[in-house]
Amino acid sequence: MNKPFSQACENNKGPILEVLKTAFNKTKTVLEVGSGTGQHSVYFAEKLPHLQWYTSDRRINHEGINLWHKEANLTNLHAPLELDLNYAWPVNNVDAIYTANTFHIVSWQLVEQFFKGVATHLASKGVVCIYGPFKYQGQFTSTSNKEFDRFLMQRDSLSGIRDFEAIEQLAKHAGLKLISDTAMPANNQLLVFKRQ
Repeated sequence: MNKPFSQACENNKGPILEVLKTAFNKTKTVLEVGSGTGQHSVYFAEKLPHLQWYTSDRRINHEGINLWHKEANLTNLHAPLELDLNYAWPVNNVDAIYTANTFHIVSWQLVEQFFKGVATHLASKGVVCIYGPFKYQGQFTSTSNKEFDRFLMQRDSLSGIRDFEAIEQLAKHAGLKLISDTAMPANNQLLVFKRQ
């Protein structure tokens, strides 16, 4: 099997790293929810060696993630945990949680489950970083995002670009406060929340 590859991961990893350097500067353990190809985990674990980076995804994606990890051979990068948002998380407390390009792929019910998991497993004063496209006050930030949303909905009616305000509400209920909202390449955002 060849390593899975995402061009989007290659394009956005640098700008994301610049935010994570500050967001995770006092963090020791990070759980990545929905590690996908595994590319982000390798890049961030290498560039942020003070972190223990724990990957997670559904079992179907583990083989590809492991191929990236084997090649990188980093001591602070951990084999993928089996995490499906429908079920209990396979961790206790973590200092930080990172997820990229997941909220518009999964159903709204699973977005709610994500924040329930955060409320249960994020340490006191922990940090949550969420990357992806969002709508603001019901409006898309670009024409391409509007078209992307239409594509997502045609493929799966439960998916779609989420409203920032609804995400912030869920975060608030999970005990989180928005610290920053940074514009990213290709009309994406990086939201940073902190547990109060």
